[in-house]
Amino acid sequence: MNRDNDFPKLLIIEDEKRTRMGLVMALGEEFDTYEASDLSSAMTILENEPIDIVLADIRLGKESGLEILRKVKSLPFPPACLFMTAYGSVENAVEAIKMGAYDYIPKPLDLEKLEITLKRIYESRKVEVENLQLKRQLNWKYGLEKIIGNSAAMKAVFEKIKQVASSKATVLLEGESGTGKELVAHAIHQLSPRKNFPFVVVHCAALSPQLLESELFGHEKGAFTGAIERRIGRFEEAARGTLFLDEIGEIDLPTQVKLLRALGEKTIQRVGSNKVVAVDVRVIAATNKNLEKMVEEGKFREDLFFRLNVVRIVMPPLRERKEDIPLLAQAFLAEFAAENGKKIDRLSPEAMKILLEYDWPGNVRELKMAIEHGVVLCQGEEIRPRDLPERIRIPRPLLNAPVSVESSEPDCFNLKEAEKRLILHALRVCQGKKSSAAKKLGISRKTLQRKIKQFELTDWVKEN
Repeated sequence: MNRDNDFPKLLIIEDEKRTRMGLVMALGEEFDTYEASDLSSAMTILENEPIDIVLADIRLGKESGLEILRKVKSLPFPPACLFMTAYGSVENAVEAIKMGAYDYIPKPLDLEKLEITLKRIYESRKVEVENLQLKRQLNWKYGLEKIIGNSAAMKAVFEKIKQVASSKATVLLEGESGTGKELVAHAIHQLSPRKNFPFVVVHCAALSPQLLESELFGHEKGAFTGAIERRIGRFEEAARGTLFLDEIGEIDLPTQVKLLRALGEKTIQRVGSNKVVAVDVRVIAATNKNLEKMVEEGKFREDLFFRLNVVRIVMPPLRERKEDIPLLAQAFLAEFAAENGKKIDRLSPEAMKILLEYDWPGNVRELKMAIEHGVVLCQGEEIRPRDLPERIRIPRPLLNAPVSVESSEPDCFNLKEAEKRLILHALRVCQGKKSSAAKKLGISRKTLQRKIKQFELTDWVKEN
């Protein structure tokens, strides 16, 4: 009695037809029931339906219910197993409990007791699944409230996320590395009807083509060297939830063909198997590459691009929304101060000025790491310039510019700037030692000290 509702899904595995049909009729009012007479038909159902509980006879003709238990444990969210056992097979039932079965119930069955037990199992399993999902998501930030930004560019992103979240549409996230594409993907999932089901991430660039195919679609035992057991792929693991494919532009052409088929037909085939498995998954893909250009170059399939690009969200780089930097910096500061047990509640105006003037090639990710660096090194209640990473606090022209006064660069005719560069260069060469730097510059240590203060170069100084 299969219904499209929220009833607990119960698979009854019993080789005696009369007993099986009797259980279906008795339990059909409270459970969405499925039935199987043997191991093979049971696995077909388990691989295609999100079963909550398996009620199985410990003996299925020549087959053993223990084999069902072994196979069930390989599923992403294994259903709970309750075994029915006749006199003489209690020993097998006890072995099943040792292997992970919930319990066993003796025959002849007390239907009232059976129904109470099944309901108790279902409630217990719901808690276990919720805990498992929570553990998988402990490092995630939930919903739009954790995506920080008040700029016009980010407001447009927020609006698009809200519009697309409730749909079933595939989403393509574009933008430079570190702009927060993965966080946006998770926000879409959290705001969608699929939020109570898995959010599964695949970093496509981190795997070879063969490993990526296995990661996405799973494989059968012996499908290739090293495949010592059957493995469920990420499409199946994300059942009824969301699959996030990061760096989609790194997928090779043969895998693109299989991904296209999975998106179009909503079915997959495990590596080493001809069996078609239905999947119900919402796909969100992300890339820092220009896929349209890759299509023109023959590196990315045009049909797959159109399949992924149903809704496109472009993440703006941080340099184009610098008005969001104070908000982001303060949020990261609070996070890392608490994490490190420090009482730091602000950045100095000078430190904030540095953050606002920097171009942030690594985007929000780089800003986050810079604030963490500052919190770790900070010795007071506010982050100062010296606490920030060198690459951020010292402008690139000062780090890389030549010190020769013969340079034809226009700003080298600015005596004050040239003097600052010479002093900085001397401090760098002398590893921050003032006495050595003063000697190299041909000035007194006292004069150098005054110049260091004048040009705000104290972060480059070591006491000596």
